[in-house]
Amino acid sequence: MAPVTERTTGPIIAAAATISIALVSYCFYCKKSYTKTTYSKKKTSKPKPSKKGLVDAIGNTPLIRINSLSDATGCEILGKCEFLNPGGSVKDRVAVKIIEEALESGKLSQGGVVTEGSAGSTAISLATVAPSYGCKCHVVIPDDAAIEKSQILEALGAKVERVRPVSITHRDHYVNIARRRAIEANEFASKHRKVDCLDGKEPAHINDYGPDETKQSSIFPSDCTGGFFADQFENLANFRAHYDGTGPEIWEQTGDHLDAFVAAAGTGGTVAGVSRFLQEKNRNIKCFLVDPPGSSLFNKVTRGVMYTKEEAEGKRLKNPFDTITEGIGINRLTQNFMMAKLDGAFRGTDREAVEMSRFLLKNDGLFLGSSSAMNCVGAIRVAQSLGPGHTIVTILCDNGMRHLSKFYDAQYLFQYGLTPTATGLEFLDIK
Repeated sequence: MAPVTERTTGPIIAAAATISIALVSYCFYCKKSYTKTTYSKKKTSKPKPSKKGLVDAIGNTPLIRINSLSDATGCEILGKCEFLNPGGSVKDRVAVKIIEEALESGKLSQGGVVTEGSAGSTAISLATVAPSYGCKCHVVIPDDAAIEKSQILEALGAKVERVRPVSITHRDHYVNIARRRAIEANEFASKHRKVDCLDGKEPAHINDYGPDETKQSSIFPSDCTGGFFADQFENLANFRAHYDGTGPEIWEQTGDHLDAFVAAAGTGGTVAGVSRFLQEKNRNIKCFLVDPPGSSLFNKVTRGVMYTKEEAEGKRLKNPFDTITEGIGINRLTQNFMMAKLDGAFRGTDREAVEMSRFLLKNDGLFLGSSSAMNCVGAIRVAQSLGPGHTIVTILCDNGMRHLSKFYDAQYLFQYGLTPTATGLEFLDIK
């Protein structure tokens, strides 16, 4: 074999040097990449479980495309799945905000009783989250609300009073009774504190004066530290729950590609909080109300007056509004609703809500409650008003499990001439 000469070694050494430099560069690059990747993994590592428990599962609900409605209108109609909250409805957000603000302000303490007058969902949410804060729940509910709501409340450990529906101006309207119960709970707790200050002696042993054997002793636990009236209609914690939570989530989930928002109102907290947040972000986003039969809010938004045809004709029924939907529609302005920023309103009917619920169940597998169905009616109306190519968001408040005895009961619907018959969306003029 011929000896290696200087002439042949030069190129070899040069080549070797080039390869060495390349290898060093490659290794340095790999080290940088690995270090960067490792750092990135540390930054995105899974957070430790929160100590707040159930409360941390509330909010950040999915925003889904409702395929059947989107395909039928040429718009992207999206539903915020609030029925996936632990308590089964959008009201979980409100319950947490109300209780946390009350605890922070000192108006409520651990061992206290949260009272509320509710047609169901807010009460269920309060009963669901109250134990997480060491509190109990006392609910006053109209006796024409679906019976399963009372059953759920009792199963959750809440004290439930079912009362006859009367006008809000009546002393015994369920909201007014709930307000009184909070006062009574505070009086009850105050009396017990006085007893504790008497070295364990019973009041009956002091000047021969015995305790007043009232209803208080039977409806409040002996360790009750006081009462707090949640006041979902007027407490602006309701509005803040959606301004701070639901609204920002919708904004983030739509990626700033949003044209309109629509929802019905009961307390007004959802439509107010979401509409105000979205319009502060982008004034071009149109926000609308959809209102059930008999409610005054449609006229307030469109004409500036609280007026209903039923009241004008003197046909005021036992309920403040004449609809089979629950939790929406009202004949007064609440503090929460007055925070809303709305561009218009649409009327929805009971028949449209019933037909919509069956259409969505059949075509999308969505088993929704009455207010959710009404919201979807509103989404169609907005789509028809704006035309194809727009993105519209609404709220899917709760599922149908709380509405089996009324909204999904064939005999009940038959009594009111609301048996569903539609095969498509012809009830909303879509062929």
